[in-house]
Amino acid sequence: MAKKQLDDQDRKILDGLAKDARISNRKIAADLGITEGTVRSRIKRMENEGQVRITAMTNIARLRNPTLAYIWVEVERSAQCDDVARKLAEVPEIGFVGKMLGRFDILAITLVQDNAELARFLHSKITGLAGVRRTECSLGVNFVKHDYRMSRIVDA
Repeated sequence: MAKKQLDDQDRKILDGLAKDARISNRKIAADLGITEGTVRSRIKRMENEGQVRITAMTNIARLRNPTLAYIWVEVERSAQCDDVARKLAEVPEIGFVGKMLGRFDILAITLVQDNAELARFLHSKITGLAGVRRTECSLGVNFVKHDYRMSRIVDA
C-alpha cells in the first residue's frame, strides 16, 4: 500500500493533537467541521503508515537538574558512519542520533542529571563502541525554548 501524503485536513488534525494529545476525536471533528469517523480513520491511517506516533513525553522542565548532553562523535576513517550511528541508536538512553556535515560525523543527544553521570555514560556506552574515534560534549544548561512539536515542520 502506497503511503498517502499528508494533506491540509491531516495537518489540521495533527495541529489539534499537537496542542493536546488527549483531545477527543469528537472535539477535533467539531472544530474542523468534519465527522468523528473521518478524524478517527485519518489518525489510524497516519499511524499505520508511520507518519505520526502519539505518545506521552516527559516535560524536561519538571526534572530536578535537566541537562541535555550533545555528544559529538568523530568516526574512525575505517569505520562506516552508518554502522556507528545504528549502534548509537540502539542505546536506550540516547533520544536522538543524526549523521552530520561538518567537523563531527554524528550527533547523539541524551538527558543527564550532572557531569558525573555524563562521564559514566560516555565511558560505559559511547567511547568503547567500535568505530568511535573521539567524542566531544556540549551541555544545554538553560532552556530558552524546547518545543517537542518541532518535528511538525518536516513535510512528509
